[in-house]
Amino acid sequence: MIVLVLNAGSSSEKSCLYNLSEFSIDTPAKPLWKADIDWSIDSSGGVLTVSGNDRQKKVKLERHNALKVLLDTLIEGETKVLDSLDRIDVVGHRVVHGGTNSQPRIIDGDVKQAIADLIPLAPSHNPANLEGIETIEKILPNIPQVAVFDTAFHSTISEPAKVYPLPYKYYDRGIQRYGFHGISHEYCAHRTAHILQQPLDLKIINCHLGNGCSIAAIKDGVCIDTTMGFSPLEGLMMGSRSGSIDPQIIVYMMQEYGMGIEKIDRLLNKDSGLKGVSGISNDMRTVIEEIDKGNDRAQLALDIYIHSLVKAIGSMVASLNGLDVLVFTAGVGENNGIVRQKACAGLQYLGLELDTAKNNAAPKDENIATKNSQFPVLVMHTEEEWAIACSASTAVNS
Repeated sequence: MIVLVLNAGSSSEKSCLYNLSEFSIDTPAKPLWKADIDWSIDSSGGVLTVSGNDRQKKVKLERHNALKVLLDTLIEGETKVLDSLDRIDVVGHRVVHGGTNSQPRIIDGDVKQAIADLIPLAPSHNPANLEGIETIEKILPNIPQVAVFDTAFHSTISEPAKVYPLPYKYYDRGIQRYGFHGISHEYCAHRTAHILQQPLDLKIINCHLGNGCSIAAIKDGVCIDTTMGFSPLEGLMMGSRSGSIDPQIIVYMMQEYGMGIEKIDRLLNKDSGLKGVSGISNDMRTVIEEIDKGNDRAQLALDIYIHSLVKAIGSMVASLNGLDVLVFTAGVGENNGIVRQKACAGLQYLGLELDTAKNNAAPKDENIATKNSQFPVLVMHTEEEWAIACSASTAVNS
């Protein structure tokens, strides 16, 4: 089965093509073709980087025809891997907010309407997801599409963790903890068991640390708690998002500074986090470079980030009533040894002992704890596109 995966975001898009026969989510296959669009490089459009047929090329493109240009690289030029787009059996889409949908779904009018209805809860992501779905309908009208929801993995969270302490009628109206990064969290749980050569009956804390950050507490392969909530804004300090703050601050800003909804939304989602405190960047690499130059605000931004992370890990240990393995994944979690080292230093009370040499050696899918540590610490490369491909294949064959 040939599966095309589209993972669209507000500032980037990742795409992969897989040939699936027998597969297991915990053993990712190498894609036949891979494409990444970065919309932040060029203000007039984006830059498409394509790898296929052991070749790579870069193309400048505009949003209105981006997906067509991307698909053309599958069947034309040096990156050609298919004779025809009709060879594609199914297209799998990552959809950030699926509400209470708990399973991947073959896309029809009702699914599209549900994604559209949830745009107010994920305004930076669901529109891009829906745009990709509708564009594929025009280009490949006879090929089934499957929505794989980032919120689905967290649907197992119990009511005490899910329901906010507001009047209960608002829970009936859909205000609850949904959680995000679920595709990554689920993949990492399965991959953890595979790497450790153990059954999935583990207590896992998975730290997905990218520009957006969340932690999931996973027991026996099932999510029981997570840091993101009704929206991707709750929880950890992130690249440009504040994470959890006293909600009264919002009321105060409206009263004292006359700030309206749009300004507050931008403040919390686009201008806070590492970017807001450092005054420099939402990129952890840039913040650390500034620390090396003696920038005190950059140092404070990192210190707050680590404090938020360590505190949240501790809360997940409490939810699990223990811990068997700690996992770091995504851009910062996988690639930044300084963040891992500082976070682990704050968890020594749990019996964690970090192997500094391993931590500094660009580990991938490896244990960086010492033999004396009470539990392993894995650094993992998350494979969201592979997980989406597996789910899409299962959905059309079930």
